[in-house]
Amino acid sequence: MRIVVTNDDGVASPGIHALAVMLRDMGHDVTVLAPAADVSGAAAAIGRITLGERLSMEPRDLPGQAAGIPAFALDGPPGLAVLVACQGGVGEPPDLVVSGINAGPNTGHSILHSGTVGAALTAASFGVSAIAVSAEVGDPTPWHLAEAHLSLAVDVIRTARAATVFNLNVPARPALGLRWATLDRFGTVRVAVAERADTWVQMEFRAPEEPPPGSDTALLAEGYATITAIRGIGEIAAQGGSAGSGPLPEGRLTEVPAEGA
Repeated sequence: MRIVVTNDDGVASPGIHALAVMLRDMGHDVTVLAPAADVSGAAAAIGRITLGERLSMEPRDLPGQAAGIPAFALDGPPGLAVLVACQGGVGEPPDLVVSGINAGPNTGHSILHSGTVGAALTAASFGVSAIAVSAEVGDPTPWHLAEAHLSLAVDVIRTARAATVFNLNVPARPALGLRWATLDRFGTVRVAVAERADTWVQMEFRAPEEPPPGSDTALLAEGYATITAIRGIGEIAAQGGSAGSGPLPEGRLTEVPAEGA
C-alpha cells in the first residue's frame, strides 16, 4: 500500500521516524509529510491559507534507520499535511494515512483536540482510511512496542470500508494484548484552569476521573494496547436529534424552498 505518514510532534520527532521504519519494513511504500515544527493540540486545523501564497514544503533527510524514506517538512499543521497528500501533493494520493507515533496517549473524548487524531480524521474526509498511533512515554519511550499492534491494525483496516479511522494507543511496556475499547469520557489527562488574572491565565494538567471499564483509558492503564474506531464530522438526523436530546426544533426553522418554487 501507498502510505503517507504524518504527526503533530513535527518531522524531527523520533516517533515519526520509528513509525515510518515500521511501515516500510512491513513492505509498504512510505512517504513522510509532517509539520516542520511541533504543533501539538492542533486537532484537524489546516491553518490560514492565503490564495496566491506558497507554503514551504522542504525535503528532509531522516536519520538512522529511516534514512532513504522520502520526507517533507510542511509549514503547517498535520491536517494541512493530510489535505495536501490526499490531493496529490507528494505523488499519487495515499491508500492509507498513518499519524504518529505521538509521545503520550490520546484517549477519551479529549482526542477532539489531538493533532495526531485530527490528521487521521482529515484523511477520512477525503475518503482515505487512517490510523492514529500514540504511545505512553517512557525513558526512553519504547516505540518498537507499537509495531505488532500497528501491523494488525493495518491488516484489519485494509479490508474495511473506505474512510475508516482507528485510534491506537500502546502502553510503555509489553502489552497484555490488543483490545477494542470505548472512548473514555475525558482522557488520560484533563486540562484545567489553575490560576488567572486580568491579563493572563495559567493552565494545568489534572488527573482524570475514574474511567469506566472497557474504555481506552482504563484498558491502557491495565496494560492493554487499545484500538477504537472513530469518526469525525457527521450529520444528526433531523427527526432523531442526538442521543437523549429528543427531536430537533424543526418548527422554528425556515424551510428551504424546492428548486424552481
